Amino acid sequence: MEYRRFGDTLVIRMDPGEEIVAGIAYIAEKENISLANVSGLGALNYMETGLFDTTEKKFIGHEYEEALEVTSLTGTITRQDKEPYLHLHMSAGKAEGTVVGGHLKKAVVSATAEIVVREIDGEVGRRFDPEIGLNIFEF
Repeated sequence: MEYRRFGDTLVIRMDPGEEIVAGIAYIAEKENISLANVSGLGALNYMETGLFDTTEKKFIGHEYEEALEVTSLTGTITRQDKEPYLHLHMSAGKAEGTVVGGHLKKAVVSATAEIVVREIDGEVGRRFDPEIGLNIFEF
């Protein structure tokens, strides 16, 4: 993985075998990012996503171990208990042309991933909302 900073924007290249969520978390910690928007694309050979069931208040997970083309990576970086908190969603195309996705838990790069992290001047925290069952923005 390599990245460069251009003002408030970090441009990241991830290489085969690297894991996207861990890579972004590493950079968020290293660069002391408190608030940012994340976007990206690339190619994967493994992806774990989830869907939050609001009735049961639990994640329903899905794993894909095949060639996948990232059609969209989007999300935010905030802080919870002073640690980077990533909330990422990803959709990816399969060989037959269908698209799968959801809340991103893990994604392993097969060829490359191009990710842009744009810092936002400010700070937004996270707090657990027991009624919703999720960590939500705390202003």
